[in-house]
Amino acid sequence: MNLIESRPDVMMGKPVVAGTRITVEGILDRLAAGETIEGIVEEHPRLTREAVLAAIEFAAEALRADVVYPAPPYAAPHRAA
Repeated sequence: MNLIESRPDVMMGKPVVAGTRITVEGILDRLAAGETIEGIVEEHPRLTREAVLAAIEFAAEALRADVVYPAPPYAAPHRAA
């Protein structure tokens, strides 16, 4: 079973966990904010650890494609002298 799907009628075609409206983007945002896989799964009863890992793998595969993604401007962390 494919755990990640993209349908035009769900979340405007963004990749989501199959059968949900939980986007890959949302999962990655939460992980980047420091949430754990277990914490995310706990908050979403229809989500499994395997689905979160599938979202990460989906994103990794997307970035391996021959597409150039311009990096958004990020402020460098301030370091004390």
